[in-house]
Amino acid sequence: MKVPYNWLLEYVDIEKDIREVADALTMSGSKVEEVIEYGKEIDKVVTGLIEKIERHPNADKLRVCQVNVGEEVIQIVTGAENVQEGDTVPVALHGSTLPGGVKIKKGKLRGVDSNGMLCSEAELGIADDDSVHGIMILPKGTPIGVDIKEILGLKGGILDFEITSNRADCFGIYGIAREASAKFRVPLKGIETSFKEKDENIKDYIDVEVKDDLCRRYAARVVKNVKIGQSPEWMQQRLMDAGVRPINNIVDITNYVMLELGQPMHAFDHRFINGKRIIVRRAEDGEKFTTLDGVERTLDSSMLVIADEKGAVAVAGVMGGLDSEIKDDTTTVVFECANFNGPNVRLTAKKLGLRTESSSRFEKDLDPNLVDLALDRACHLVEALEIGEVVGGKIDIYKNPVKPYTLEVDPNWINDFIGINISKEAMANMLGYLGMKVEVGDKLKIEVPTFRQDIRIKEDVAEEIARLYGYDKIKAEKIKGEAVEAVLTREQRLTNIIRNVLVNRGFFEINTYSFISPKAFDKIRLPEDSPLRNTVKILNPLGEDFSIMRTTLIPSIMETLKINYARDNKEVKIFEVAKTYHPAENMPYEPVKLSIGMIGKVDFYDLKGVIENILYVLGIDKVDYERDEKNPIFHPGRCAKLLVRRKSVGYFGEVHPEVAENYEIEDRIYVAEIELMPLFEAYKTERKYKPLPKYPAVDRDIAILVKDEVAVAEIENIIWKIGKEIVEQVKLFDVYKGKQVPEGMKSVAYSIIYRREDRTLTDEEVNKVHESIIKSLSEKLGAQLR
Repeated sequence: MKVPYNWLLEYVDIEKDIREVADALTMSGSKVEEVIEYGKEIDKVVTGLIEKIERHPNADKLRVCQVNVGEEVIQIVTGAENVQEGDTVPVALHGSTLPGGVKIKKGKLRGVDSNGMLCSEAELGIADDDSVHGIMILPKGTPIGVDIKEILGLKGGILDFEITSNRADCFGIYGIAREASAKFRVPLKGIETSFKEKDENIKDYIDVEVKDDLCRRYAARVVKNVKIGQSPEWMQQRLMDAGVRPINNIVDITNYVMLELGQPMHAFDHRFINGKRIIVRRAEDGEKFTTLDGVERTLDSSMLVIADEKGAVAVAGVMGGLDSEIKDDTTTVVFECANFNGPNVRLTAKKLGLRTESSSRFEKDLDPNLVDLALDRACHLVEALEIGEVVGGKIDIYKNPVKPYTLEVDPNWINDFIGINISKEAMANMLGYLGMKVEVGDKLKIEVPTFRQDIRIKEDVAEEIARLYGYDKIKAEKIKGEAVEAVLTREQRLTNIIRNVLVNRGFFEINTYSFISPKAFDKIRLPEDSPLRNTVKILNPLGEDFSIMRTTLIPSIMETLKINYARDNKEVKIFEVAKTYHPAENMPYEPVKLSIGMIGKVDFYDLKGVIENILYVLGIDKVDYERDEKNPIFHPGRCAKLLVRRKSVGYFGEVHPEVAENYEIEDRIYVAEIELMPLFEAYKTERKYKPLPKYPAVDRDIAILVKDEVAVAEIENIIWKIGKEIVEQVKLFDVYKGKQVPEGMKSVAYSIIYRREDRTLTDEEVNKVHESIIKSLSEKLGAQLR
């Protein structure tokens, strides 16, 4: 942001060189990117009066001028045709210096003495060659023999600041003046806002309705009998120095106030507001609107517009409309000053490809209480320039006023935190220069003004004290503190155990973005009513592909598998440990999950084996698996829920063919997603070991026919339940469907090991239990012995 130095000095009396001010403000946190000094290289250039002009005796295109430079009359030869006798012009004397290091010395031109040079604006460095035609002619009555820098106001310069997004209060020259006031401990002058109102009512001219909360405040005033013309030279010069092109006096006033206070404004021609009514509303999808730059733009319902009864007249916070702009014959003006939702203005400007001085300020979330000051300042300037009359009253719609924030801070804590030793009165004095009201007691009770939304905690206050005290004054000290051992938390240790298990099984760990696209849910076939579609949305996303926080890791694991598969890596085993994000009342719920992905020469049981390996290493034994045929992500019948202590903690299986097709993978894909906290809670720190068995085991095989839908887990549960006293091991060794097996049935074969720890089993004991198992399987599952 460009700040003309002379404009800054209007509000603070600082008798210091511009570079000294730039260095001091940079050290206090207001970074100056560049200092442009006016007339720094100009030396010995004065004003001169041309008393006589004669033709050069030896050159038709040259003229000899007698120029009064105050103390003497000197002769100068020039080729300029635009000067006449009686003109006052800039004169570079013998030994003078011009911008670019150009030295001027006396000499002879075609045999005639020339003791200097008449200067153009370009030669003085205040205009370019294209816009200059001849010598610069100064106004009549300009004093003679005076330093040209004093006449042209070339003392001072421009400070170009880099303002951080959290300091919306510094996006105006007055905000920078407040920073200078605090840094140099000089009073900040007030903004002149006085004006007279005509005995009329604004309601007779305009009415306003705000239909959307994206507009936090909307205020308007009306000015009548307006005389459109050029702004005074001082205003035009200040606007140009700040990087804004002058247009006409009314538009220039709105830009002047924006640069001065950081609050954008807009002016409408009252004639072109249909129905004399302003409506702040959402745009309609597909609504067409032509902005001030003459471009027709297509709006959508995410955008806020200022409209009349016929259509939009401005895109809120971005740019006004071509139809309602101020024209040469405008006589009645409506000044608009409002406060809009910052992120919405940013997204609107980005969608329209239209970032303006106005939008760049609104997107920082300006202080709504700035609206009053800016509107009154504009009316004051109208009256001061004698270009209109302010109609009585104003419209101000402000539903939820923002109030100052109060906090208490211990001054001793501030001193200890920063490493300084200053009094609480000195702290209060510093904060007072920044516009804060401070009550001094055992603690500092601070009322933070609404334009400082970045100050909310004691550390913020400490930062303000430190930067005004001076970072360069804070003594360096050796770090003090007790060295403590850095140890992993229980959760971190268990997570590393899981990582080691997977790495030892040939898996590679991946790390992916927590931001995903809403389209990812469609790719994994999530239903519209799935709770996983209830997401935390990013306010300022990089784009649609990064616009929400993920509620599941499956899309991320699938994208990684897709990339590997596309690069001809057809044997992939990967995993990720990461958070997912789920909306909650205060803060999002962020469970840590494990996702696993496999492609290649693997099947469902390979994935199940990996999961069982993890559970075994964690010592978790109360585990169940349930068939899940309703999970849309997975192939029907090839998906299982994982239950720990009868609580579902995740799922795994073969990905549905449609999902695989969405990710352009032709092979079978196996994935899992498991929440880790329930595993950590079930983790057993103690391990119990049994001695090697003393007594022999009895091994019996069993092969049964059951329906396809019967899960092997159901069979195993019955075997364990019936034979719990003597069954030592149940091992599945065959599942068969073929010609000898009826349609809709499958053959399942188990090896069951019987053993007692205290004695040798008899055949009679084993047979009794074995037959009970077969009977129970028949009764409960309809199993047939093969």
